Amino acid sequence: MRSVPSVWKAAARPVQSAERSRVEAESVIGDRTVRYERIYDQLRGLIGAASPDLSAAMATVCAVLHAKMPHHLWTGFYRVAGEELHVGPYQGPVACQVLRGGGVCLHAVATRAAVIVPDVASFPGHIPCDKRAQSEIAVPILKGGRAVAVFDVDSATPGQFTVDDVAPLERILELLAPYL
Repeated sequence: MRSVPSVWKAAARPVQSAERSRVEAESVIGDRTVRYERIYDQLRGLIGAASPDLSAAMATVCAVLHAKMPHHLWTGFYRVAGEELHVGPYQGPVACQVLRGGGVCLHAVATRAAVIVPDVASFPGHIPCDKRAQSEIAVPILKGGRAVAVFDVDSATPGQFTVDDVAPLERILELLAPYL
């Protein structure tokens, strides 16, 4: 029996790995959708009747999402303060206290739209608060069409956020509306 040349073995591995990665990615997306639903239900109960103010509600959102989403390195809020952002409640490593002059969060505030960054090194003007952050999502919080805060999540793994994260996060952030 002839053995398979090692070149063929090596070539076969990426195909199997790519297929496995695709299946794992689909599983993660499905799992993440289920997690978001559970998190929303949990937060609705925790915030709806119990939060005394916006800071408490934001802190609760951060705590639950950070604990339940294992890909989150940093989970938190920045509040709009004129032309800059000031850190609000968060979970994770120490944050930048003030953001000004650029970055993902300020871009989300300026555009009033979610910003998904698969590779933060490729984002012009990225502000590196933690060198471990590789990907990021920022979702503005609007009141009367004006951004008043931004919800931000960093991951230590590239490509952790997609458009599939935007609607569930926006739904969760709507729980803050009574406190704005």
